[in-house]
Amino acid sequence: MNKKNPIILGIDPGTLVLGYGIIEVDKQKLKLLSMGVIHLSKYEDPLEKLKIIYEKVQSIIEHYKPIACAIETPFYGKNVQSMLKLGRAQGVAIASALTNGVEVFEYSPKKIKQSVTGNGNASKEQVAAMLQRLINFELQPKFLDATDGLAAAVCHHFQSKAGDIAASKKVAGWGEFIKQNPARIR
Repeated sequence: MNKKNPIILGIDPGTLVLGYGIIEVDKQKLKLLSMGVIHLSKYEDPLEKLKIIYEKVQSIIEHYKPIACAIETPFYGKNVQSMLKLGRAQGVAIASALTNGVEVFEYSPKKIKQSVTGNGNASKEQVAAMLQRLINFELQPKFLDATDGLAAAVCHHFQSKAGDIAASKKVAGWGEFIKQNPARIR
């Protein structure tokens, strides 16, 4: 039986720019399928922006058919209005995924950075550089906003693999763990 490789959609929601990345997991290797940004700043009506987010996310899901959607959760800043707008954008993206039967997983910005770089306070540039090493792609400056969405997808892959390992049978020691998980050794 030829089992299809899992595809993960990552989204960094926003009301001005929404970044996304799509990866395919082939055994332990990650393959970049697509990444991009949805520019929303040209639309003045906030409800129109939400409609566009819903439709674009739906279109991405219909085309790539991911099994999971990892989305960055908004974090509280000084501006409550910005937080509310970001939460609406996130909610619409989540609704689009759920409507299409895609399971959604939320991760904090700190968790995403920590999963990808090992440092929860990493800069956007550090995250992008690590993603380039992990997935082996050339980053174009116009896609820097997309790397946050891509990072969410990679974070979910790492977190779900950690869950798989935790759920797997117990091992007697590090030697046995290494034998069972050679791809996790760097």
